[in-house]
Amino acid sequence: MNICLIKTSSMGDIIHTLPALTDAKNAIPNLRVDWVVEENFTEIPLWHSLQNAGIVNQVIPIALRRWRKKIFSVNTKNEWKNYRTLIQQQQYDVIIDAQGLIKSALFATRLAQGKKYGYDRHCAREPLASCFYQKKFYIDYQQHAVERIRQLFASSLNYIKPNTAADYGILNQFQQANIEQPPYIMFIHATTREDKHWQNTKWKELAQNITALGFHIKLPWGNEQEKQQANLIAEKIENTHVLNKLTLTQLAYEIANAQAIISVDTGLAHLAAALDKTNITLYGATDPQLIGTYGKNQIHLKKEKMELISVNEVFNLLKEIL
Repeated sequence: MNICLIKTSSMGDIIHTLPALTDAKNAIPNLRVDWVVEENFTEIPLWHSLQNAGIVNQVIPIALRRWRKKIFSVNTKNEWKNYRTLIQQQQYDVIIDAQGLIKSALFATRLAQGKKYGYDRHCAREPLASCFYQKKFYIDYQQHAVERIRQLFASSLNYIKPNTAADYGILNQFQQANIEQPPYIMFIHATTREDKHWQNTKWKELAQNITALGFHIKLPWGNEQEKQQANLIAEKIENTHVLNKLTLTQLAYEIANAQAIISVDTGLAHLAAALDKTNITLYGATDPQLIGTYGKNQIHLKKEKMELISVNEVFNLLKEIL
């Protein structure tokens, strides 16, 4: 069976889709998937494929975030043409729009050839998106996003959703043994939304407390602003290291081999969950019940606002874990 999966962004949403792919592989051994995903996240579907006998046949990159900035440029037109050719090159048995947005339905689901499946208007994130589907399912919104997507796959592909815990299907890809480096804690400190940030002064104080226990700290970053933030946190604190610019695959290895993770609500926090890493995630503006990190070893520290989370609360939780 050949299917086309539409789940383009964001990073956390893409990672939330992996357990559904694992379920589908177990239920339908001959399943082959083409996955339409934003260009910055094309590594993620391939991780699952490497561990699961090539279930992801092809990754079809889409670049809506970049194209909309230069919508009339020659380069954008050429890339759009190439994208349309890829997504329309075969007839699919099933097309699953797991995004539930108008943009995913309009720029991906609509173009793919085959019967289209998705959420009905009562549970899609944007109800109008359901107009593009030929088969629609009501899936209760009052459950975690991982479980909603697992149910969407089961309904679309006609199998019973397993009652087992979600299996992201990438853990073995990143496990390493005998890593000769000091034990370290990773700070996932950067996020795009201001109301999800934790103050740099608190990260800095936490780093001082943790390094005093003998652990090193590692700080990843994705752009210059995040790099500056990492440098501010690490400044004048021994054994606190700002990492080089890394690919998602390289970051996954760093996360997988950390002693623990302390994170804000961002995509890399969900990657830590997919890798079963002990992770203390700090929540202020968002509710972890429906879209928080999901899986083994996940600890949610929730307050009404991020500034209400104290360094001592985080440090004491970490000491209990370690």
